[in-house]
Amino acid sequence: MELTPWTPFKEIGPFKREMDRLWSQFFGEASSNEISGGVWLPAMDISEDDDSLIVEAELPGMDAEDIDVNLSGDLLTIKGKHKKERKKEGKNYHLTECHVGTFQRTFRLPASVQSDKIDAKFEKGILRITMQKTEEAKEKQIRVKVH
Repeated sequence: MELTPWTPFKEIGPFKREMDRLWSQFFGEASSNEISGGVWLPAMDISEDDDSLIVEAELPGMDAEDIDVNLSGDLLTIKGKHKKERKKEGKNYHLTECHVGTFQRTFRLPASVQSDKIDAKFEKGILRITMQKTEEAKEKQIRVKVH
């Protein structure tokens, strides 16, 4: 068995990079492209009610056929390809923040769901995934008895 020496500053590196990114974003020193490293990640909301989990993703300018949704155990993965018309010759761009390329986001679900009762709808740039919780995952009211 080989021992590796612990270097405390190595573990601080990712934290420092994130703080630098947030600092730059706060003072407007970088565009959103530069902040995210040129990678586009759609905004997502995950919520739940008594019977289901709901995931909503903002995917403007995309088509339903360019989006893949996959559930593996308690991991939900949303992948897609964001297409955009390439820059045209003869135009002088002052700012370009629109992305072309793929994205992937994976989330661990906070409750178990029934894999055969998942509904994914895409309308007006919003992907809405509704997943029915298993009976075990639903909140149950427990009656307190008086002795």
